[in-house]
Amino acid sequence: MTQTTTEPELTGVRNFRDLGGLPTVDGRSVRAGRLFRSGHLAHATQEDATFLATLDLHTVFDFRNEADRRMEGADVELPGVRNVNIPLNDPADGKEFWKLVQGGDLTQLREILGDGKAAARMSDSYRKMIVERTAEHSRVLHAMAEESVPALMHCAAGKDRAGLSIAITLLAVGVEREAIEEDYVKSNEPHRRYKVRRDSSAADALSPEVMELLSPLFDARVEYLRAAFDTIEETWGSVDAYLTEGLRLTPETRDRLRERLLVEA
Repeated sequence: MTQTTTEPELTGVRNFRDLGGLPTVDGRSVRAGRLFRSGHLAHATQEDATFLATLDLHTVFDFRNEADRRMEGADVELPGVRNVNIPLNDPADGKEFWKLVQGGDLTQLREILGDGKAAARMSDSYRKMIVERTAEHSRVLHAMAEESVPALMHCAAGKDRAGLSIAITLLAVGVEREAIEEDYVKSNEPHRRYKVRRDSSAADALSPEVMELLSPLFDARVEYLRAAFDTIEETWGSVDAYLTEGLRLTPETRDRLRERLLVEA
C-alpha cells in the first residue's frame, strides 16, 4: 500500500508531501492531512503560503540551525500556526567541511569526499542524530501526542534531519519499515531535490566529476536511513526499547500518537 493523496505543485517549497496512506503493521494507515514534510518554507511564494494555510496546521517543526536560517531566511508566517525551531545539529558542525563543498577545488574534494568518504559521512551523521538527539526527537513526539497535529516537519532540503524525524515518527506509530524507506527515497525525485550550491568562481565548479563527488551528500540513500535503524538496534536492542528508554515514550503517549495520526484501514 502506498500514499494516495494528490501532491500540489509548490513553487518555492521543495520536497513537500503528505504522509497520508502509509500502512502500519497492524493494518491501519497514516491519516491524510495529519503529517507533512518538506524543505524549508523561507522561499514560499504567496500562492504556496495560501495553499499551506489550507492545511490547518497546528505546528511547523523547523530542524534547521542558525547558520541555515541566516542563509535561507525565516519560514513564511502562516496564520494561526505555531513555528517551533529545534536544531538537530550544531551550527558550527562541519562548517569548514561545507566551505570546501561550496568552494573547494577538485583535488580538495577528492580528498574529503572520494573513495566512499562522502557516503560514510552521511551514514555517520544519521547514526549520530539517533544517539545524540534523543531529547529533541522526544520533544517532537510528545508535542504531537499532546496537541501539535496537523504538523509539518522540515529542515533545509527536507531530506536528512526532517527525513529521519519523519522516519522516527512513523516507527513510533507502527508504520511498516518498507513503507518508511519507500517514502524516504522519494526525496531523490528530480522535482524534490535540493539544488547544489557551489561558488561559481570555484575551479571545476559543477564539472561531472565534482557533481559525482558531491552526489552522496545530496542523495537520499536508503543505506543512510538503514544506518540509523541499525544504530537503534545496536544501542537499545529494539525499536520498542529505543522509543521507551531513549525517547521516554510511555504506552499511553504512543496510543495518543496513533489516535492523532492513524486511521482504520
